[in-house]
Amino acid sequence: MSRMTTKQAPRSSSGAGSPTRGAISEVSPKDKPEYGSIDHILLALDRLDLIYGYDSVPPDSLSTGEPLDGLMLTLLSQNTNDRNRDMAYESLRSHLPTWGQAARASHTELAGLIRSAGLGGTKASRMKTILDKINSDFGGCTLVSMKSWCAREVRSYLSGLPGIGPKTVACVMLFDLGLPAFPVDTHVARVSRRLGFASEHDSPEKIQLFLESAVPAERCKGGHLNMIEHGRHTCRARSPRCSLCTLPDICRYCLGLAA
Repeated sequence: MSRMTTKQAPRSSSGAGSPTRGAISEVSPKDKPEYGSIDHILLALDRLDLIYGYDSVPPDSLSTGEPLDGLMLTLLSQNTNDRNRDMAYESLRSHLPTWGQAARASHTELAGLIRSAGLGGTKASRMKTILDKINSDFGGCTLVSMKSWCAREVRSYLSGLPGIGPKTVACVMLFDLGLPAFPVDTHVARVSRRLGFASEHDSPEKIQLFLESAVPAERCKGGHLNMIEHGRHTCRARSPRCSLCTLPDICRYCLGLAA
């Protein structure tokens, strides 16, 4: 799950341009940082940014300015890919341009409009419940006033909404509210485990808590996006392309130290 589209990518993310092992200055054994330490994490993030370049993404480039847009977009992304999510979101907004209209629409209409995202009935029910609660709590279907809230208040409120878990909360905080957070999807979790940021049995929620405590606030957005791209194109679930990886000397998996 990512807010980034191909057109927004600052560098090619095809994976074809990834450096080989001989193209980087490997860390000598005596200088190698401890796995999972801040030095290890920052070294990995620095190298990934040389390839994917998402640290240079402007702070507000992935937000419409309305946090509710981001919340609903992320809700639609659950258990589907970005393409299907975007199709569902575009279908919904083209037929129901405001969230007030979406709140007043029938469950059947909503489910039909977002069908391409999968689980249309479930997501439509959650969407209507969330919109009704926000309308009641905020006096309208908007979360703009949340921009003045602190991170603790945002987490508390969003976590209380139906179907909204830590990853979705973190996405809204990071992309729509400018608050430090580190969403952990399947790609970020895989890369974290293989690099040694986390153990192979750590849950995404535990990995997220660790990364949010370890990664500097200004590195969260770029680091999140760079790790997603690396997981998609190089550190794949099946047949990872270790020969093209920029991290072999600091990766537990590449060094045969992790499953």
